[in-house]
Amino acid sequence: MLFDTVDDAYNFYKTYAEAGGWTVRKGTQHENRGIVINKYFFCSKEGQKDFRPVDTLVEQPSDRWVHRVPSKRTGCQAAIRIKLTDAKKYLFYHFIEAHNHDFVHQEDLHLLKENMGINRAHEEMINKMSHLNIGPVRAFNIMKEVYGGFDKVGATKVDFKNFKKELNLFIGEFDAEMFVKRLMRKKEFLPNFSCEYETTDEGVLKCIFWADEDMKRNYYMFGDVISFDATYKRNKYNMMFVPFTGIDNHNRNVTLGAAIVGSETAETYSWLLRAIKNAYGYAPPVIVTDQDPAMKKAIADVWPESRHRLCMWHIMDKLTTKVWFGAALCSNTDYRKRLPAVVWIDSLLPEAFEAEWAAIIHDFGLTNHEWLTYIYGLRESWIPAYYREEEMSGLMRTSSRSESENHFFGKISNPKCTLVEFLSHFDTAIEAQRHEHRKNDHDTRYTNPGEWSDFVLEKQAAQIYTRTLFLDVQLEIQHAIHRCTSDLDQPCSLFFEVMIREQDVTVKCICNRFEQFGLLCSHIFCVLRILDIREFPKQYILRRWTREAVPNSSSRSILTDGGDPDRSEEVNRCVREISHATEYVVNKLISKFDKLSNFCDHIKQSMSVADEAQINAPPKT
Repeated sequence: MLFDTVDDAYNFYKTYAEAGGWTVRKGTQHENRGIVINKYFFCSKEGQKDFRPVDTLVEQPSDRWVHRVPSKRTGCQAAIRIKLTDAKKYLFYHFIEAHNHDFVHQEDLHLLKENMGINRAHEEMINKMSHLNIGPVRAFNIMKEVYGGFDKVGATKVDFKNFKKELNLFIGEFDAEMFVKRLMRKKEFLPNFSCEYETTDEGVLKCIFWADEDMKRNYYMFGDVISFDATYKRNKYNMMFVPFTGIDNHNRNVTLGAAIVGSETAETYSWLLRAIKNAYGYAPPVIVTDQDPAMKKAIADVWPESRHRLCMWHIMDKLTTKVWFGAALCSNTDYRKRLPAVVWIDSLLPEAFEAEWAAIIHDFGLTNHEWLTYIYGLRESWIPAYYREEEMSGLMRTSSRSESENHFFGKISNPKCTLVEFLSHFDTAIEAQRHEHRKNDHDTRYTNPGEWSDFVLEKQAAQIYTRTLFLDVQLEIQHAIHRCTSDLDQPCSLFFEVMIREQDVTVKCICNRFEQFGLLCSHIFCVLRILDIREFPKQYILRRWTREAVPNSSSRSILTDGGDPDRSEEVNRCVREISHATEYVVNKLISKFDKLSNFCDHIKQSMSVADEAQINAPPKT
């Protein structure tokens, strides 16, 4: 037989071996000026393995311990040889057919090492599962279920684990460099993408901040109050991940930017805050953080125009540890009723808060407690009574939103991941967050919440606000109709004063709900209904709560590096389209077995075409 190339001869012998139940190994070759003139192919059981004798009576040093593996070699002589002819073809000139070992049964061929290995589909699966914080073993188990058995996967769990291990070993050496390079490529090729980073004199990454176009768009709309909180355990270097969190028009978390910092010093935070200001052009009006003194100093130095609020949740959570009998105190029913009524309620005036706080401190014997005295001195930074007049858009009296954001990112990340892995996890999380926003927009447009009354402003509010916010407004309208109006006819212990100028429908309520939440209160709706106001006052519609506050963008834009010289993105898109098309056809024909069988035959024909077109590419570096 004659073959055009060495690979053609090898593939033929390999196919012959598979049909017989054994495998082939490449052997010696001779070359002349870079051209192969002679090549040997053997049965994989050719030769013998050399076993090093070990004297079991003598204790072996630890550096000589070896894991003894049984040999698969049997000295089999089956082989072929090919040589280059004058016609530039490769000729089979030597063939030994007989083997000295048993052949493998057809159903066990997949267990042969030569028939196992990682292919492109496996690599993609491992990488995609990694983006969801799913390890290689779980990825293998998923493929086993999808493909229908261990023999259908074409690789083993060990293959999957080794590929992931080798990938991480490669990344480990260049991790920070690859991480920064990927973000800087996005800055180069994606519109309005910002990225800044700083290194030590030795070139070690200190901190990095990035934000894409969608994050900036969200910042301009929802950045009136932002929260950020540095958290550990998001990468194997213990660098802190710092997401900047706001609240979108569906009252859900939205990521406005992200950073990774190596230390929690005032210098690091100052650099980070300057990077944020450079990216967005201005600092947020209100920033909510925990009681980190370095963060407090940095905000005062770099963002003096921003109002710094402390997290109420963190402060109250410390109560049981800072007060020596805190656990017993928190279990006191009277205490548990009185303290939240002063701390968490935003309708109290500062004078009322101070009087009630003093009474609680006195009644429970906490007058001289050092920590309580300290946090009382900070009351203007965390007690709602002191910022009733400040526009907070109903957001973040605590940084628990950041705690929620950290939990959200934590579900798809782990403390052992590299920075490159973390960036992939982050992109996956942001894609999920934006998909959820798109879904909420869809639900707002295509679902009807139902009207509870004939009040004309309720109908208008349903068309103004997102579905989540409308339900809140609708509840206020119901309170206006059923509570406030009924209170006019009977004695009431709690009064709210509403002032209105009818000419331009300017209203003000002493509860300050609009000033804090950006939404009208039930008391104002009551007055508007009594005065038969027929049009929702436009000056009290904040765009941040409306349906079209921000336009939807492509959910995949954040994952595109742009300008990439290779065709990997085109290849991946083509693969996705093939997978989608195949799944579409199967779903359509699942109840029509004959047509499904015809489609299966068509796919198998395509497999034969693929085998004929196979090109042995060089191994990946």
